[in-house]
Amino acid sequence: QVQLVESGGGLVKAGDSLSLSCAASGRIFVRYVMGWFRQAPGKEREFVAAVSRSGTQTYYADSVKGRFTISRNNAKNAVYLQMNSLKPEDTAVYYCAASEGFTSEYDGYNDWGQGTTVTVSS
Repeated sequence: QVQLVESGGGLVKAGDSLSLSCAASGRIFVRYVMGWFRQAPGKEREFVAAVSRSGTQTYYADSVKGRFTISRNNAKNAVYLQMNSLKPEDTAVYYCAASEGFTSEYDGYNDWGQGTTVTVSS
């Protein structure tokens, strides 16, 4: 099991940028594919982005492609989500998650953080 703690959420205006961080502890971080998910009020949790163990392969939801960038620093046991050109529809609680496989499926992730809230005003 890996413990995950997100940070960096906040209130921003449409068009602004925000960077989220996720610190990992516990089992060897490099063994895990890392992902970001989000859950807006009244909606199901949805996939945002994933990064491979080495950091060389990434995958994005169509809704964030070209605006968000996922990255990781295995030396620091951390994964990041750089969010640019934010829109009001990006408002959600953002979760960091760890998986043993490269997947966008919610069920493929076993360990989750507590979430950090991002609010984008129009």
